[in-house]
Order: sequence, then structure tokens, then C-alpha cells
Amino acid sequence: MSDEVVRAVRDRFDGRAPSYDGSAMHQGLARAVAEFADLVGVTTVLDVATGTGLVLRALRDLPGGPALRLAGVDVSAGMLGVARATLPDATLTQADARRLPVADRSVDLLTCVTGLHLIPDTARVVEEWVRVLRPGGRVLTATFAELDPSRHHRELAPGAAPPYPVVHDPFRTPEALGETVAASGLRVLRHAAWTDGYDRVLIAELGVGDGGRGRRPTASAH
Repeated sequence: MSDEVVRAVRDRFDGRAPSYDGSAMHQGLARAVAEFADLVGVTTVLDVATGTGLVLRALRDLPGGPALRLAGVDVSAGMLGVARATLPDATLTQADARRLPVADRSVDLLTCVTGLHLIPDTARVVEEWVRVLRPGGRVLTATFAELDPSRHHRELAPGAAPPYPVVHDPFRTPEALGETVAASGLRVLRHAAWTDGYDRVLIAELGVGDGGRGRRPTASAH
């Protein structure tokens, strides 16, 4: 069943690839995630469920961003085709998030933006994150706290559901997210709220222990 979900997600986003970057919400959230990121000591970034590479592009455009080694994985060849046109120097690979083609302890910062609710086997995915993180490495997630499904499934008939399960509850709040990733050793270090006026998104930084950078207060921004 899990592999069927991955194929259904892949097919849907292949179809959405040509128009995906036209969304002001997608663009604004990518910028917000990049601005939230702490890039001190970061040289290698891996974006899981990278799509068209909007988050990698936003990180690249930050001061110091051009020096980063950027990589992304996604199941959709169509989305990666768009990403390659805009990120010629990044390493972009079609791959399942449950089996990352990345060496152990090789990533300083891993990002996953509005992807967790689409990926089956969350525990396995998070174990992969921990495997590829270097000591002191961190994860940035962006997950929906509140959303209007009609704004994200416009290609479907009114009232129709996507052809795969969509699960938001384990990631809606910092507390729920913390419980979801706790078994892997990750915990929420800080978080912020972002909205485009319609959807409300939780942006969170996760790390093992304190992420190797000491305690940081949580944050809330709108």
C-alpha cells in the first residue's frame, strides 16, 4: 500500500509541475523557511520532497547561500525537471524519501517543506533523516496547521479527495510534531507560525538533543 501511495503522489505532482511555481503561497513559504534557517556552520543542505526546488532557491539567494552545497530528492521527475532548470549546480535525484540516496552523516541541514503529510511510513522517513545528519545537524520542517483543501486540490472535482491518504494531525502543532519524531531522538528546538492569509503553517527546527548549538527559545512569527 505504501508504494502505491508514493506512485499516486508522484503522478499527481508530475501533472502539477508546470504550474507549481506560480503559487504565491509556495513562493512565500519557501522564503519564510529560508529566512528561519540558521546557516551558521552549514555547508551541505538536503531538501527532501524538494519539488521544483523552491526552498533550495530561497536558501541560495540568502547572503552566503551561493557557497552552500545544495541537494534535493523527490519522487516526481516532472518537478525535478523544473528544479534542474533553475538550480544547475545542485545535485537533484529522483528518489523515495524512505530510502535516501545519501551517505551517513553527510548533511548539515535537512529541509522538508509541506511534504510530511504526503509521505507514508513517517517513522522510517525520520530515521533516514537522523542517519544522514552530521553530529549537530538540524532538520527544518514546514507542516500545515490549518489549510483550505480546495486551494490545494484545484484539479480535482469539487468535493473529491486526493487519490492517496493525506495526514496532517501528527504535524499540526509543535507538541504533536515533537511526539511524532521523539522515537528517533529528534526534538523540536524552536518554531514559528507562518500564514499567507489563508493557510497556516508550522515551521520548526529539529535536532538531536539540543542540536549541538545550546538551548534556543521557541519563536512565533506571522
